[in-house]
Amino acid sequence: MLITFEGIDGAGKSTQIKKLVAWLASRDVEAVTLREPGGTAVAEKIRSILLESREDISPIGELLLFSASRAELVQEVIMPALSSGKTVILDRFYDSTSAYQGYGRGIDLEVLRSIIAISTCAITPDITFYLDIKPEEALSRKFSAKSLPLAFDHEELDRMERSGLEFYRHVRQGYLDIISREGDRFVSLDALEDAECIHRKIVETLNSRIQA
Repeated sequence: MLITFEGIDGAGKSTQIKKLVAWLASRDVEAVTLREPGGTAVAEKIRSILLESREDISPIGELLLFSASRAELVQEVIMPALSSGKTVILDRFYDSTSAYQGYGRGIDLEVLRSIIAISTCAITPDITFYLDIKPEEALSRKFSAKSLPLAFDHEELDRMERSGLEFYRHVRQGYLDIISREGDRFVSLDALEDAECIHRKIVETLNSRIQA
C-alpha cells in the first residue's frame, strides 16, 4: 500500500506520519517512510539544491529537478518496497508538483501530467491524506511569528518558503481543486484540529479501507 501525505509546510504532516508509523509498528506492519524530494543519494543532493540554494531557479528548472528526484526515488526505493509487500508512507508525492509547480508557479497542467507520468512510472497512491491549513496559519504555527511579513525574511525559511504568501495561497487552492477532481483518493483533514484527533481519523480511515 502506498500512503501519501500532502499539504503546505506547517500543516503537520511530519507529526501525523510519525504517529502513523508508530501505530503500524504496534500492529507488526513494516512501513518504509520517505520524503520528497529525497530518499536516495542522488535525490538528497537534488533536495539540497531545491531547498537550500540562495540562487534563483526557473519554474521549469524547478519542475525538472523535483521530477528527477522523484524518478530516482520511485525506481530505487518505492517500486521495490511495494513489490515486496511493504507499506510505503510518503511525505509528498506528485500532488505537490501539481499544486506547487502548477498552481503556484503557473506551469501548464497538461505539461505537468506528462512529466508526472514519466517520473512516477504511473504509480498512484492508494490513499492520500491532505492536511488543510491557510498559509497565514501555517507560517504562524511554524515560526511563531508575530508579524507575517517579517516571517518571510526569517533566516530559517528555505527557498520554497521564500516564495511568499500569495504563492502559498495559490498552492492551497491547487490542492483544493485537485481534491475536487479526485475525491475518492483523498481524505481531507483540518490541520488545526488536535493532533491526536487527526491521528484517530487517519487510523479509522485506514481500518475502514482495509476492511473494505
